[in-house]
Amino acid sequence: MRNSTGLIFLAITLACANPKSSTVGVLTSSYETTGSVEILHSELNSLIPEGTEIEILASGFEWSEGPLWLAGQNALLFSDVPTNKVWKWTEKDSLSLFLEPSGYLGRETNKKEPGANGLALDGDGNLILCQHGERRIAKMKSPLSAPHSDFTVLVSDYKGKSFNSPNDLVYNKSGQLFFTDPPYGLDDWNPKELDFQGVYRLDVDGSLSLLLDSLSRPNGIGLSPDQKTLYIAQSDAKKARYYAFDLDENGDVVGGRVLLDATAEVGKENPGLPDGLTVHSSGTLFASGPGGIWVISSEGKHLGTIRTGQGTSNCTFDGNETYLYMTADAYLMRIRMD
Repeated sequence: MRNSTGLIFLAITLACANPKSSTVGVLTSSYETTGSVEILHSELNSLIPEGTEIEILASGFEWSEGPLWLAGQNALLFSDVPTNKVWKWTEKDSLSLFLEPSGYLGRETNKKEPGANGLALDGDGNLILCQHGERRIAKMKSPLSAPHSDFTVLVSDYKGKSFNSPNDLVYNKSGQLFFTDPPYGLDDWNPKELDFQGVYRLDVDGSLSLLLDSLSRPNGIGLSPDQKTLYIAQSDAKKARYYAFDLDENGDVVGGRVLLDATAEVGKENPGLPDGLTVHSSGTLFASGPGGIWVISSEGKHLGTIRTGQGTSNCTFDGNETYLYMTADAYLMRIRMD
């Protein structure tokens, strides 16, 4: 059972597939392993060593999301959206509650997805959160060690109408913030005000630009290493796609294409949809999709799938790209890179 902080530690040594626990926990001895790596093209072998196992680092969450690596602390932050919390994991100290509340500060108790979703660091090292429940992008005001915080609102509406529920975000090297706004955090008592799902850019001076309003469910977002391509994952079961959009020097979209269509793979045997994504320094995409994390070349070739056995929400690398960390339903997982 969860204690007052929702945290309990486990010290066990197991090797089993797809374990499921109702208790938030950490494997402090050796890690359970699960799933497999499906190799479709040999290029994947240069990224993930053959025979590498998926490790389960923590479990018992409602829906883990938004992994963010803190290089200075050798730590990972990630959201548990339904419980309105952000957790912190380190190899040394295991799991601890980092922030509560994370995305909704009100009194309603029947919100479906109240917590923070995507997390990022700005150029000054401040934590930036997609706050589902508050329908905004905000900055954490307290130091990155406090379980409670005040927030500075960066942006909360487009032309006077509240966002749906900002979901994922990425900064470019110039400090421009790109983010997606699907409707997943809305409730019946908290009505939708915009008649589209947008992809936006927030500039350093605070000005907001709508880049795209044509995607049905824009979700995960990332940038190519040269900052010239904006990648968007669409979490629509009927149009489960990854898009690549060309950016000009101002950060405006000047063209785009479907990078890869995963719709045919959607189904019960492949839990999950295109969701969060991250981009390797080689330009290769690691993107959640049907069955786990899809590894996709910058040309749109599906190189293989890290099959977690769970609906998988998002992923990120540590600072040296030694590990890929994955949030997958009730779990925090990782796999070693080459």
